[in-house]
Amino acid sequence: MTTKEKNLLDLAKLYLPGGSNGNAITMDIIIEKGLGPKVWDIHGNEYIDYSLGSGPMLLGHSHPEVVDAVSSQITKGTTYFGLNKHMIDLAEEIISAVPCAESIRFANSGSEATFFAMRAARAFTQKEKILKFEGGFHGMSDYALMSMMPGKPQDFPIPTPDCEGIPESIRENVLIAPYNNSQITKQIIEKNHNEIGGIIVEPIQRVIPPKIEFLQSIRELATKYKIPLIFDEIVTGFRLDYGGAQTYYGVTPDICTLGKALSGGFPISAITGKKEIMEYFSSKNMSQNELVLQEGTMNGNPLCSIAALTTLKILKRPNTYKKLKQTGSQFIKAIKEKLFEFEIPAQITGEFCLFDIVFQNDPVVDYRSMLNRDKIKTKKLNKSLLDQGIYKNHSKYYLSTSHSEKEIEKTIDAIQLSFQKI
Repeated sequence: MTTKEKNLLDLAKLYLPGGSNGNAITMDIIIEKGLGPKVWDIHGNEYIDYSLGSGPMLLGHSHPEVVDAVSSQITKGTTYFGLNKHMIDLAEEIISAVPCAESIRFANSGSEATFFAMRAARAFTQKEKILKFEGGFHGMSDYALMSMMPGKPQDFPIPTPDCEGIPESIRENVLIAPYNNSQITKQIIEKNHNEIGGIIVEPIQRVIPPKIEFLQSIRELATKYKIPLIFDEIVTGFRLDYGGAQTYYGVTPDICTLGKALSGGFPISAITGKKEIMEYFSSKNMSQNELVLQEGTMNGNPLCSIAALTTLKILKRPNTYKKLKQTGSQFIKAIKEKLFEFEIPAQITGEFCLFDIVFQNDPVVDYRSMLNRDKIKTKKLNKSLLDQGIYKNHSKYYLSTSHSEKEIEKTIDAIQLSFQKI
């Protein structure tokens, strides 16, 4: 560690709680720039990046078309607190792409989007409880941080707060069901449907893919009991397919949230869905006391909107997802071959564009089925990969359209060496 880096890290420890902003993959590396599928630290060390800013950089870092579009706007102003052409064009493009989308509101983060989606659902039904799934990640709001990562899971549907500072009253208004378990979920919904204001689910829960019949079953139950079904597509939106998980799995919710891949690396998110629900955000309801407040200083600003609009224009080009799926499938196949070669008890869980290596033999179907995975092996693998210039999240590989066979081959070589050490 050079004096320059040590001084910066010392300042981080002095001024930032815990020495980070809460989202550092490692506390020993300071990233200076990113380009395509790679990032560089302040010493100029190069890393193949599978973190992608925790997902937003689906096109890779600093895509020239996105950079040019943002550069063209920045001299005209960054935010106006009013309507702008890019926002309206972006709204039109999203509504044309996403099956459930009939009306849309913009926000700045995934946490905001999921928070407002749940609020709209409660307003629409005039019911207070939210049903979510154990292990599901829906941002940092109080409702979201219930049984997202419980150390001691409770009997269903009892929730467990994930951190301090959450009011006890929130616990009374959240029900927890097991992901991918249609039977128990049905029992919970049937027993509590008169109190449930909304059901929120990640179509892919972290890296756990859904059973299609599970998504279909909660869709049917939500329809039967007139409960809005919310797909949290912050991660999956525009990543699995241009229409998101709704198109990829063939199940349409009533509301969905979008972010990450939509944003092109800029802070923008969206809540979209059926007009009858989204109309609760309209100011025309103010006199009827049915208004759901949702505004923000930077919402839909022209800078983020043009970045997102340009990103979608690029993603919409022919064969984008075909190539991404081909690259991801080859990557996963090569990892599986190495696992077999070294006789390591592990599996790949996820989809072609987001997945991870889970060190266990038992099938991964929900949060509890992953609790017995070998976390020590995971830490050793991630550390070994980082030492070899592979930068990834603790529990996920994100793939971008900029990753080529060259980067994949280098990564497989690093994985092979890491497996030898393990």
